Amino acid sequence: MTNGHLVSRSSDYIIYSVEAENIDRVVALYGPSTKLGAIVGGQTSCKAPEIAAFERHLPVDVSIVSIHSLHGPGVSPVNQPLVFIPHRSSDSSLQLVQSIFSSFQSKAVILSAEQHDRITADTQAVTHAAFLSMGAAWAANKQFPWEIPRYLGGIENVKINITLRIYSNKWHVYAGLAILNPSAKRQIRQYAESVTELYKLMLAGHREELRDRIWTAGKAVFGTVGETKVGDLLLEDELLDRFSLGTKPKERVRNNHLSLLAMVDCWWKLGIVPYDHMICSTPLFRLWLGITEYLFRNKELLDEVVDTAIEDNTFRADDLEFTFAARDWSDRVSFGNMDGYREKFESIQDYFAPRFPEATKLGNQMITTIEENLKSRRKMVSNTA
Repeated sequence: MTNGHLVSRSSDYIIYSVEAENIDRVVALYGPSTKLGAIVGGQTSCKAPEIAAFERHLPVDVSIVSIHSLHGPGVSPVNQPLVFIPHRSSDSSLQLVQSIFSSFQSKAVILSAEQHDRITADTQAVTHAAFLSMGAAWAANKQFPWEIPRYLGGIENVKINITLRIYSNKWHVYAGLAILNPSAKRQIRQYAESVTELYKLMLAGHREELRDRIWTAGKAVFGTVGETKVGDLLLEDELLDRFSLGTKPKERVRNNHLSLLAMVDCWWKLGIVPYDHMICSTPLFRLWLGITEYLFRNKELLDEVVDTAIEDNTFRADDLEFTFAARDWSDRVSFGNMDGYREKFESIQDYFAPRFPEATKLGNQMITTIEENLKSRRKMVSNTA
């Protein structure tokens, strides 16, 4: 077609695949040309500005049914959550859109725009903030973590592969979700506060206070700390060891896992129960939740984390930069600074760019393998029950 007006005039179903920050401008331009009785939707990761644009600029006779596939590029849509948002729609319009997307073989989830944004803030915004902060810290320290023995093996492979996976994508995907989602700013700010407060306890050597806070947060989120039960969503170091960009060290290096401790502390402070959102969870969120739960359900490992945090200075410089990064990302999001977000994201992206092809391939393999492992684990538990 020559332009979007002709597309809008002739199409029965129209999807606006536009960055969240540009959605209002584009819908204002082409929305008034929408065909009588057509169905219109968008697939941004933040629905508040998208729905507002549709209400503002579309004719009243147009149905609004938005969508959002909760996974990134390179991940098969099969059995992944696909959210349908029938904001202004008849049953027949929703059924038509669901029929069109049936070829994805995804799990259909029907939500309101407000529910979608709250859940994506709870599951994605803070998760992304953690990985973005790791990348910023490594870049600030001029580190390629896969070349450093203390960042190889098990949980560390998840941190590296997912961080590089995020930075290999477009900046606006994460900026839109964080800055334009009304629910996200509070979550990201709390994560930065949790990182800062836990790091201060480590620096001051307050072992008992640190341990008590970690245990309290863990019990609030997981129900128990240092215990495993049949059917838990756990990941094992042995499974994750195979997905390394570097050479696995002979012995696992102790780490205080500040990023994981802060995540659980953040969930606790915000009253978030991550399991409530599993039906709308992304592969990255399930992976992040899995390794976090693995840490908190392993008493020996959790005790080691506290000992390392108080007695071992190996990660002090890294944790300092990580704390700076978490606070800086939170500030950029709080100020609604799109240009500042892009500048920081793309400078770090350039730093890691040479390893993106290998990391993306390995990350896809890791997600596929872990998803299959978790599926077989759940099936085994179900059969046992």
